Amino acid sequence: MNKITITIISATLLYFTAAAQPARKAMFVIVDGISADVIEKIATPALDSIAAVGGYTRAHVGGGKGDYTQTPTISAVGYNSLLTGTWVNKHNVWGNDIKRPNYHYPTIFRLFKSHYPQKKTAIFSSWEDNRTKLIGEGLPETGGIVLDHHFDGLEHDTVRYPHDKARDFMHRIDETVVNAAAEHIRKEAPDLSWVYLEYTDDMGHAYGDSEAFYRAVRLMDAQIGRLWEAIQYRIKNHDEDWVIYITTDHGRDAKTGKGHGGQSDRERSTWIVSNAKGLNTYYRTGNPGIVDIMPTLAGFLNIAVPRPILMEVDGIPLTGKVYASDLSANWENEDTLQVKWNVLEKQGTAGVWVSFSNHFNKGGEDKYELLMKVPVENGAALIPLKKKQAPFVKVVLETPTHFLNRWVGAEEGR
Repeated sequence: MNKITITIISATLLYFTAAAQPARKAMFVIVDGISADVIEKIATPALDSIAAVGGYTRAHVGGGKGDYTQTPTISAVGYNSLLTGTWVNKHNVWGNDIKRPNYHYPTIFRLFKSHYPQKKTAIFSSWEDNRTKLIGEGLPETGGIVLDHHFDGLEHDTVRYPHDKARDFMHRIDETVVNAAAEHIRKEAPDLSWVYLEYTDDMGHAYGDSEAFYRAVRLMDAQIGRLWEAIQYRIKNHDEDWVIYITTDHGRDAKTGKGHGGQSDRERSTWIVSNAKGLNTYYRTGNPGIVDIMPTLAGFLNIAVPRPILMEVDGIPLTGKVYASDLSANWENEDTLQVKWNVLEKQGTAGVWVSFSNHFNKGGEDKYELLMKVPVENGAALIPLKKKQAPFVKVVLETPTHFLNRWVGAEEGR
């Protein structure tokens, strides 16, 4: 048998092996404003059934408390942290008005469509701005991305959903959104979809820690159950491999449960539920952030994210092997930069890269230099570097499977 024949046979086997793999489909759901302590004390059978397949974990929003990544615990801010895998110092959405998003940090939808232009995306939302402003549908700054299917904007329909002071109309909108999503999943099975539900936050603002709020959580759980049933229908009746991540965008204030936006532990305290296979130790025993969902989805969907973007993403994967977390970088003295990280795997080698510019946030490129390679298990490195020659430094730790990044100095690149 000659080499050409062997090559043809190998290529054919690879083709049929790839063709035999189930189609991968992903959905993420944001249910608004439910702190971890609330979701843990309310009966949520639908979420529990999903967690039984994958897992439940506490998580956080708000970036690094007290440092340059500190991020308001506000709805749209949290959504964009999930979508881009970055904190507010990068994505630049500081409030629900969504004034000036920095679209140089792409959303999971843009990354997905860039890699798979033929595959289908969808959004089901009680808030139109999620599509038009955060994803930036049709904008030149986002490359004119258009989702294949959207079901949103019902908050503008005051005929079918007349606005009442009790905001029961918002529950009716969420119900319609979930029904539309479940039906579309069953019939069309988009490859990447986002469902957003608002009513729980409305009840939190109105009533705080109360039976009215807890009832809204139970209603939400029933809605999740309908989405889960639709996904299970696709898994059982079609050759598809589905993953779902359900999370919330912020917690609630400790005093009454009505407010949010600050940096109290309860406002930062959130949670994630998923049916994913291979949820790792970082997911189960650490304190993952909302920014970790984006790179996890990208990995599941086999998106080839460009290296310059990976070096900017603040999240790390929640599945598979991850080697380190919680990177810090500070000047040890005028001639030495100290870099530290939390060791998750005591094997492998990490590369320490630095850049002295922050052109990425304006659409440019940053030139990185590899200054050192060290064993991951060391958990630290001392980098010979003169502080006076490096008023601003972007530090990136490259592990065998993912990146961590940290900014140092010059008001951290702002």
